[in-house]
Amino acid sequence: MTTDDTASNSTGPRTRTGTKAGTGAGAGTHTGINPGSGRIRTRLRAPRATRTNALHPGAWWVWALGLGTAASRTTNPLLLALLVGVAGYVVAARRTEAPWARSYGAFVKLALAVLGIRLAFAVLLGSPIPGTHTLVTLPELPLPDWAQGIRVGGRVTAEGLVFALYDGLKLATLLICVGAANALANPARLLKSLPGALYEAGVAVVVALTFAPNLIADVQRLRAARRLRGRPDHGVRGLLQVGLPVLEGALERSVALAAAMDARGYGRSAEVPPGVRRTTAALTLGGLVGVCAGTYGLLTAEGGTYGLPVLLAGLAAALGGLWLGGRRSLRTRYRPDAWGVRAWLVAASGAAVAALLVLYAAHDAYAAAALHPGVVPLTAPELPLWPAAAILLGLLPAFVAPAPAPHDTNDKTGKEPS
Repeated sequence: MTTDDTASNSTGPRTRTGTKAGTGAGAGTHTGINPGSGRIRTRLRAPRATRTNALHPGAWWVWALGLGTAASRTTNPLLLALLVGVAGYVVAARRTEAPWARSYGAFVKLALAVLGIRLAFAVLLGSPIPGTHTLVTLPELPLPDWAQGIRVGGRVTAEGLVFALYDGLKLATLLICVGAANALANPARLLKSLPGALYEAGVAVVVALTFAPNLIADVQRLRAARRLRGRPDHGVRGLLQVGLPVLEGALERSVALAAAMDARGYGRSAEVPPGVRRTTAALTLGGLVGVCAGTYGLLTAEGGTYGLPVLLAGLAAALGGLWLGGRRSLRTRYRPDAWGVRAWLVAASGAAVAALLVLYAAHDAYAAAALHPGVVPLTAPELPLWPAAAILLGLLPAFVAPAPAPHDTNDKTGKEPS
């Protein structure tokens, strides 16, 4: 091969590359615009979740409790369905592949079971709501005189079933909101953020919450292994042969956890003067009593004047007791989670949903009727626009919270990328 041939061969790809890049001014212009727009989209899009920018788990709980508070203020099925949709969308957009994130489906099934049980009770035991639209008449069981006011069987009216549906749907929505918090908040990181006085109780709660997901994962793994070996995994025999290894594994995990906690000095406490201990107990108990009294005052019409001040005083006293009680805890926090701007936005969105629905309910009689549609006479519920718009604020975490890492960066144990 001559030098000219080499030169021609070497310039060939360059010419093709140059032609491809310069196919026209349009291609060059398109290449020049895309990077800029991509940078703009990158700035607007929520970042990928890492160990340093992961959302504080407490923000997820504040957001979920805000949605749950909003659900407790209404029986309108349209608003409750909208709350369920908001919670489900945020969970689908921001949950990870961790074991605790799979608990959302279990909470949804539990909510459906609660709704079915509420309707079954309304059919079998009747409803306090009178109705004129009789659907079916069941045989009524005669009861003694001391059971007056209770019946088994009898008429089943459409009004009673609709009332039970509204009531059960409210409880189901509360369970789904709690399930959303369990699926989004890392329980181990939430434990790190607890005050020192609640650390021991928090450990017990975290162990209890993580036991069920690990148990379900063990059952699925063992059933899959039995299917691969051609052995039955259904029926009483399959359940017994799967249950023994599952219980054995749970016992081994419990022993390993106890050994790890003992090796780390769990349960050690610092020396605290008796006066500080008595002050801590008085503040904590007094604060809890104040919180209960203030909550009762807010829920009753007679206690509207003293409810809020007593509640705030009780919260202040309880927080002071927790702060003093934390002095007995001899532990340090390694890389504590920061409550950043995104955590404030997530928590504020849930608090805003709760506050706006509470204010709307106290606005006038029409607002109260829109949040609690009547069933006598039986009418179709209406969707109030302002509460619906307030509930849509709960979608904010799906856009501002850090997005979960891709599946290839998270292993099946749910560990976060470092």
